[in-house]
Amino acid sequence: MELHVRYEGDDDPEKCSARKLARFDLAELHRSARATPPGVVLDPYADVALSPADASAERLVALDCSWETAEKEAFKLDGDHRALPFLVAANPINYGTPFQLNTVEAFAGALCILGHREQAEEILGKFRWGHTFLELNEEPLRRYAECADSSEIVAVQEAYLGD
Repeated sequence: MELHVRYEGDDDPEKCSARKLARFDLAELHRSARATPPGVVLDPYADVALSPADASAERLVALDCSWETAEKEAFKLDGDHRALPFLVAANPINYGTPFQLNTVEAFAGALCILGHREQAEEILGKFRWGHTFLELNEEPLRRYAECADSSEIVAVQEAYLGD
């Protein structure tokens, strides 16, 4: 699956997972919304959860920006907007924080849900802590991948959130 990033460039370049993916030719960076191709857009503000029903997509699109500056407006990208369900960050900056994933974690979570576990392992393999993301989220990722659609994903997520 193609990985594309609308790259804002407002994070520390040394800690930017999107830039590292691009250095290894595992993702393509785009400096503007116009230059970013349409696809399944990983958007925390989306009304629909990502699910295996989205597996026919050819590309995933993420916005790489600081969590402090992430706003609904920034996600104005072409494509089908989908929110990732409950997952816990493993990166050194947001370790253990639910929903505060960096770009590679968002891609990896999405890839696992869509049935591309090997590609998720490949991109996470470029980070010392990458395997930890899969370990922390092993059960929810397995359960999400077994769902049929967004409503089933939300039901599984609610079990984790205690709603």
